[in-house]
Amino acid sequence: MPALTDAAALERVIGHSFADPKLLSQALSHRSHGSNNNERLEFLGDAALGFIVAEWLYDLYPQATESELTLMRASLVRRRSLAAVARQIDLGRFLLLGPGERSSGGHHRESILADALEAVLGAVLKDGGVVAAVAVLRTLFADRVGSIDPSGAKDPKTRLQEWLQARGHELPRYEVIAQQGDAHAPSFRVACAVDSISLAVEAEGGSRRDAEKAAARIALSKLEVAGDH
Repeated sequence: MPALTDAAALERVIGHSFADPKLLSQALSHRSHGSNNNERLEFLGDAALGFIVAEWLYDLYPQATESELTLMRASLVRRRSLAAVARQIDLGRFLLLGPGERSSGGHHRESILADALEAVLGAVLKDGGVVAAVAVLRTLFADRVGSIDPSGAKDPKTRLQEWLQARGHELPRYEVIAQQGDAHAPSFRVACAVDSISLAVEAEGGSRRDAEKAAARIALSKLEVAGDH
């Protein structure tokens, strides 16, 4: 189990003090650490996450359509978003990993962080019930939910494609023009171009997909400001 001081620090960050500390220990235990790992709690937390976020968005955005709500929920509960929240609370330093995962930097790995965050939510649900789980999730996701735009929840690459198709233009081309960093902290620079309208932009991201989305977002902003050319 994590040291008491570490466990207490994590409890303060998430806003929940565990009546059963073993649940928190299990939530932080990757399968490489042993058989009493967090996979079952991850299963529970994943289900709780989807429901709580869905109800939260439903109440917060009464004018949003079903499609908009679905897109917003997907953007909040996808692996990358969960890993980002996990990094914000420095969840990686609390994880219990086997020697192999630990030496290979598993505490930085996106999939492990996302799964652990879901497991912690599952542990909170088992320890304190639905009310506690809702409170913790709202603490961790308040900024993200408050800043999400229902009209912009759709992937910017999809929105750019739809904008171009609606006006009879060709689809954009994406090309990686630079890649730097190591395996744990890569950086990609991507060019996005639409030759028929002389559009060319560049953007960076921690993955090729993120860089492409950032480039599409820049392209969209240029097109929407300039109008149809």
